[in-house]
Amino acid sequence: MLNDNRIRIIIGHYGSGKTEFSVNYAMKLAEEGQKVALGDLDVVNPYFRSREKQDILEEKGIRVIGSSLGMKSGVDLPAVSASVLAPIQDKSYNLVLDVGGDSVGARALARYHASFKEGNYDMFCVINANRPGTQTVEDAIDHIKGIEAASRTKVTGIINNTHLLRDTTVDDVLRGQKLAIKVSEELSIPIKYVSAIEKVARQLPKDMAGQIFPIKMYMREDWM
Repeated sequence: MLNDNRIRIIIGHYGSGKTEFSVNYAMKLAEEGQKVALGDLDVVNPYFRSREKQDILEEKGIRVIGSSLGMKSGVDLPAVSASVLAPIQDKSYNLVLDVGGDSVGARALARYHASFKEGNYDMFCVINANRPGTQTVEDAIDHIKGIEAASRTKVTGIINNTHLLRDTTVDDVLRGQKLAIKVSEELSIPIKYVSAIEKVARQLPKDMAGQIFPIKMYMREDWM
């Protein structure tokens, strides 16, 4: 069970895997029988946007909110539909918000900050220790603080999603966990999830800080 607050905001650097996690998280909520909406607020990165998987998500009953232009992909314009406000306000929804990968992208979230009250939202920062920008404790903390300042919203949890796509090993995840633990201790923010592709997740120690979260690779085709 995913026992987080009703609104889940997912942030993370480019290449961290935040969109893959967001899609998997929304899918998991739907499998648990929840009423789910996925809001794509990533107006910066033109690749691997969650709204590109709209058909798959809607087959699971997930409401997808993306570009105000009404297009799933192929148009790189910084436009977010105003309809994202509906599931923010409608308490019947479990909402997942996939937010742009840096402080500039996080500004798209700032317009809604008044709706995020302590206890009704979580903001999780996805950390991949293999990606520039979050390879050190100092860089990861700077990244978190930059997004907090731009979004006017506080990070409440850390996700260790250290990966090398399909070549990810248990050692990769464990190395990322060491980084996540240090960031967690420095900022007094808990590690909420340890995310890994299914074959690796099955091999991880069961006593790790954070809930082990197996993911499927929806955002990359088999040849990628």
